[in-house]
Amino acid sequence: MLQDRRSVRSVALTGLFLFACFYTLFLAQEFFIPVMLAIVFNFLLGPFVRLLKRLAWIPEAAGALVVMLSGLVLVGLLVYELSVPIAQWITRAPQILSKISAELQTLKKPMERMNQATQQVSNLTSVESTPGKKPAQVELRGPGLADGLLTKTRDTIFGLVVLLVLLYFLLSSGDLFLRKLIHVLPKLEDKKRAVLIMREIEDHISRYLITVAMINAGLGVAAGTAFWLLGLPNPALWGALAFVLNFIPYIGSLTGIGIVAIVSLATFPNIGQALLAPACYFGIGILEGNFVSSFIMGRRMLLNPVVIFVGVTFWGFLWGILGIFLAVPMLVMLKIFCDHIEPLAPIGEFLGS
Repeated sequence: MLQDRRSVRSVALTGLFLFACFYTLFLAQEFFIPVMLAIVFNFLLGPFVRLLKRLAWIPEAAGALVVMLSGLVLVGLLVYELSVPIAQWITRAPQILSKISAELQTLKKPMERMNQATQQVSNLTSVESTPGKKPAQVELRGPGLADGLLTKTRDTIFGLVVLLVLLYFLLSSGDLFLRKLIHVLPKLEDKKRAVLIMREIEDHISRYLITVAMINAGLGVAAGTAFWLLGLPNPALWGALAFVLNFIPYIGSLTGIGIVAIVSLATFPNIGQALLAPACYFGIGILEGNFVSSFIMGRRMLLNPVVIFVGVTFWGFLWGILGIFLAVPMLVMLKIFCDHIEPLAPIGEFLGS
């Protein structure tokens, strides 16, 4: 009986501890998201820094600067090349919405007639209220739009600065933290296990991100080519959008299809022709997800689809879009860690494919 009470108490305390951890992650997401992004990008870019050190004898501090500047320049050139069509589409947004509203007006008429009938029935059955003095109304106003934008901009700049500074320190320090961890661990077995866990995490995360980037690049080229053949304006922009959004599991592809559908409806004269572009996007995404990614990735991800979907949903709820992007790398880290710690092995087995 006493043992049962201790088990119940242990489970309750574990649940409260997990709840406190998740609440802290949600409450301080402006701090934790840049930190996690820096750790993930460190696993991605770390091999390139070591490669520069081996081939060109470039120190890790300088190599980290070269790799980060190269990445920033590449992103800057991409944004610069696509900034003009992006600005044009933003300017055309009111016209696009107006045209789509006109196209869908025929679908709204039955609903409007139904609403009118419902309103008539409601008027017939309603009872007039007793006239009297209206109660005083209290209006609560939240922060203004300008205040909200200022706060969001401040948080974004803070997160970007934390991300870049922490990423540089992680890349330039090399194996410093791993060496310190090995130094403080008392047993040789624990030291070996720590090295194995860190190397395996870095290997899986870096391979995953590089492979996914190559697959997404192929998807973007295929989608952009299809959009060009169909006559969709600015096909390079929508191909680049497909490349970026495909890093977000499940939701990214659906978002891209929706955006392309809106652009097609605003571009082509009839609905049948407008549906060709999103249909091609959907078909290319199906081929990529079910054949290309499955063939190339194989069992590298180590995770089953149910765990991936639940993890993406949970971290998206907790951290938004960036949480969706970070969900799979964090799940991979968790599984590898659990696989090498005997008491946590059942969790690793549950997460596996």
